[in-house]
Amino acid sequence: MEARMQNPAMVLPDAMQAIQSLYKATYAGGVPAGLLALSHLRASQINGCAPCVESASGQARKAGESDEKIFSVGAWRETPFYTDSERAALALTEHVTRLSDREDPVPDAVWNEAAKHFNEQELAALVLHISVSNLFNRLNATTKQQAGQKW
Repeated sequence: MEARMQNPAMVLPDAMQAIQSLYKATYAGGVPAGLLALSHLRASQINGCAPCVESASGQARKAGESDEKIFSVGAWRETPFYTDSERAALALTEHVTRLSDREDPVPDAVWNEAAKHFNEQELAALVLHISVSNLFNRLNATTKQQAGQKW
């Protein structure tokens, strides 16, 4: 398989720098790096973005997440490996990623559970990180970027 074109964020001179600035801000928001990586992994699984699944898995491992968490994030509800705060973040990730799947994209119950575990700055970081993950997923899926390729 071959990509249709170079990743659009690499084609436009300032795009990748702007996206990386957003990522940097999210990592400074107080949410553990491993949890951000698991969130990125889950969004990328939902969106079928192979390069992001690959990179998020490596990021999670680098941040010290266990293989059990990395390998089972797609079935996080059915496994004992996640804390309540991780479960709240993963539920939020799924709802933010699947906005059009329901009339109320992010129900109050999902938001309120996340708000029990994360303060406003952490929630902001998490929502921005999920959003940037979805941006990368959409760029990669649209242009058929391949896992294992370095930009």
